[in-house]
Amino acid sequence: MVRIMGIVNVTPDSFSDGGRYLDADAAIAHGRALRAAGADLLDIGGESTRPGAQRVDPALEQERVVPVIAALAAEGAVISIDTMNASTAVAAVTAGARIVNDVSGGLADPEMLPAVAASGADIVLQHWRGPSADMYAQASYADLARELVAELEARVAAAAAAGISPDRVIVDPGIGFGKRGAQNWQALHALDRVVALGARVLVGTSRKGFLAEALRGEGLRGEAGVAGEVSTQRRDLATAVTSVLAAQAGVWAVRVHDVAATRDALTVWRHWNDAEDAT
Repeated sequence: MVRIMGIVNVTPDSFSDGGRYLDADAAIAHGRALRAAGADLLDIGGESTRPGAQRVDPALEQERVVPVIAALAAEGAVISIDTMNASTAVAAVTAGARIVNDVSGGLADPEMLPAVAASGADIVLQHWRGPSADMYAQASYADLARELVAELEARVAAAAAAGISPDRVIVDPGIGFGKRGAQNWQALHALDRVVALGARVLVGTSRKGFLAEALRGEGLRGEAGVAGEVSTQRRDLATAVTSVLAAQAGVWAVRVHDVAATRDALTVWRHWNDAEDAT
């Protein structure tokens, strides 16, 4: 069964739920709620990576996330730390995190790969072409699928060179990062080629702008009767659909805000497949 990674943003400025869980107690409660809804893992981050976001000092990032990680890990949660800073990764693993989710694929901090190698944690290497403050500057591809796979292969090789064994590596095609509109659909369409790399694959489409663009393109009016408005509820439904399609492509896990909707969608998909196998 595909794993569900629930998102806990301990930030004031994440694009979807910024500020709601900045307080440690609120973040811990949210993590518990996500686990109760069916999350297999929790991805905890203290720095927003939304388009245009500015970097956060690692000391502040650690102040935000370490208490949350320690509390939830003590309750048995499998924790991933969403960070581009090696020092935060080390602090998070010390507090109980088992996975380092680096959206830069180890490119933002040259100490990241050696630090993770020494920590014993697994690592998510995401496809990345530059910081959030200017993430679309390199959103130009002659052959997106080929370039995406080649650049992920290069990050896997860099991890191996740093001493991280292949069984500890997870790759992520970086939906929404350095990719505009239709380029995200091209990346998702290439998931079979990403899966063929042999590493576990994580996909995160949750509530992202390309889903809203697709829904707006249908010409439907929003819930408030305003053309072009796409609610969180509609984005979550679209996310659940893409999660099922990603599961069909063979991914290891999906990263989502609304765990319950995705869990329900994946359950229906599993029953569909089980009935086919029984015939």
